[in-house]
Amino acid sequence: MNISDAFYKAVHGAVGGCEALAVRMGMSAAVLRNKANPNAAGNVVTLQDADRVMAMTGDHGVLHALAANHGYVCVRVGDSVQASDMAVLEIVTQVWAANGNLGLAVNEALADGRIERYEVERIRTLVFNADRALHELVARLDGMAQG
Repeated sequence: MNISDAFYKAVHGAVGGCEALAVRMGMSAAVLRNKANPNAAGNVVTLQDADRVMAMTGDHGVLHALAANHGYVCVRVGDSVQASDMAVLEIVTQVWAANGNLGLAVNEALADGRIERYEVERIRTLVFNADRALHELVARLDGMAQG
């Protein structure tokens, strides 16, 4: 997902929608709607806008899209990482699912004997998802580590 689409999704997926989020951000709904519209050139999203939307909605898609555009993955660290046997089991199942989705996509891409650009992009996204899940696993285990 590109950053513009991620911002649009975060704004319109907010509790109460764009209108409620705009009030909390101290701007008109029309301005926020235009900022979130990838086809509108009138109002431009700033880094501060993106940061505030992520903080208010909990949707960090913009951060992940920006990182992916530059070959990185983002992993939550610090006190917010849940550290328990159940949390580790949860992330292990996410790793399995991510790897399964990746394997399926590679298999489907190779099935016809040629690789299309859209297939590579889909695989790239799935690789980032699998990598992110693996880093999350390490972060959770790190949170459980003694001393």
